Amino acid sequence: MRKETIVTGKTVDEALLNAANELGASVENLEYTVLEEPKKGLFGIGASPAKLQVSYAPTAIDLAVEFVKTTLKNMNIDAEVIVSDTELGKKIDVLGAGAGVLIGHHGETLDSFQHLTNLAANRTENKKAPTPKISVDIESYRAKREDTLRALARRMAHKVVKYKRSVMLEPMNPYERRIIHAELQSFAGVNTNSIGSESNRKVVIYLDENKK
Repeated sequence: MRKETIVTGKTVDEALLNAANELGASVENLEYTVLEEPKKGLFGIGASPAKLQVSYAPTAIDLAVEFVKTTLKNMNIDAEVIVSDTELGKKIDVLGAGAGVLIGHHGETLDSFQHLTNLAANRTENKKAPTPKISVDIESYRAKREDTLRALARRMAHKVVKYKRSVMLEPMNPYERRIIHAELQSFAGVNTNSIGSESNRKVVIYLDENKK
């Protein structure tokens, strides 16, 4: 997984910049050996550049971004990939109308894509550095889906209170179930529970008149 190259430059620093551009890395993450020191020569005669052997071990997020970009390229999807920091780790946003095909029904394809992206990140050679939790979103789908689920939770809770009957929601992944539970945690008169097997777990919203 380590990348290597031999580069030249008028100075060692310039050669390192050339290597960084070629390898798609930052200079501080490069390892290098000076094969030939630069020579100024006399009046420019006999001058020779610095020659470096440079190697680079991609970080976890580098590997994740490379996997995402390669997947998009192989699918002929023209999209922008943006990396940002979150409280839990790193987030990769994919922005491009054609990328919607990677969302799937209720984000099922997106969840699988995110899982594969994290597997790619775990292939880093630097096992001492903690591998960040990487979330992947496409065209802000997760934020929109979260708003939809919160609205659904409150609408169904009002229905439970009005008709005094429990409501069972469709199967959801753990992330979506947590949104429902969190949204109704302080909703008076109802409580929530998850039932079913892991691959088919559903949230049940039920009447709890003791909950004020």
